[in-house]
Amino acid sequence: MTPRLRHLTTLENMPRATIERLLDRAVAMRDACAHGTRKLDLLAGRTILNLFFEPSTRTRTSFELAARRLGADVINFDIGFSSTSKGEELYDTLHTLEAMHLDAIVVRHKISGTPDELVRHAMSGVSVINAGDGNRAHPTQGLLDALTIRQHRPNFEQLGVVICGDVKHSRVARSDVHALAALGVRDIRLCAPAALMPGEHELPHCQRFTDFDEAVTGADAVIMLRLQKERMAATDLQDEADYFRHYGLDTRRLALAARSALVMHPGPLNRGIEISSEVADGAQSRILEQVGNGVFVRMAVLAEMLARP
Repeated sequence: MTPRLRHLTTLENMPRATIERLLDRAVAMRDACAHGTRKLDLLAGRTILNLFFEPSTRTRTSFELAARRLGADVINFDIGFSSTSKGEELYDTLHTLEAMHLDAIVVRHKISGTPDELVRHAMSGVSVINAGDGNRAHPTQGLLDALTIRQHRPNFEQLGVVICGDVKHSRVARSDVHALAALGVRDIRLCAPAALMPGEHELPHCQRFTDFDEAVTGADAVIMLRLQKERMAATDLQDEADYFRHYGLDTRRLALAARSALVMHPGPLNRGIEISSEVADGAQSRILEQVGNGVFVRMAVLAEMLARP
């Protein structure tokens, strides 16, 4: 038995057994709460703070729903009206919040490594959960993507998975690769224009493609990435129509993948740029399933850290 998690800042180097335990727990949470229609009391009396320094609707809402379904109290910290906007240091903010006797802080920040810095500077027993930091990691997204794939293709060792789009700036891509590699996927393909591909030292166990037709051929799952326009230099971004011609997932390109290949996207979608509406809304799309699984995975993570023995 791997030790119980205290924090979750990355999936890199996480043991397969720990990832599988979290995925199994997410399924158990789904069943226990009857797909969200029944509230549980596992975290009654616990307080969870959503500390988002970047805007987010999906992830913050998902964490809030997860915490409330477990019976926890939830605080959403509005950065726009906080003292951090007046120049207060991040660590002063952390210690001020810790003094309010929180049990967990869910943090999103534009600077890579911020959640680990909070872990290092925390003076209480508060748990830190990374909800996305820079282009480095988004561990609960990696877990929910792995869960979505497992529900349809449980034999990870036999899978070919292609991740296409703005890999360079994508924390989702990195967490997906870390989760899938730990679970035994040997055929992970990254596809992007050269300007949007990470350096050769990153993700060395993946195959790299600039030709999407070649990359998608025979793939069992296709994970499309949002163009991270807010993180790009102007020179990184091609003409959007040209980008879709070369790297967009449409019905013709999807037909090159394995029969009934899974179509996934972390959202929000840029329709007609990364993915066509016909594919996003089609029979092979698992995008809304990912959204639902996100709540159960986050319930599993919170319960893993905070549920009393």
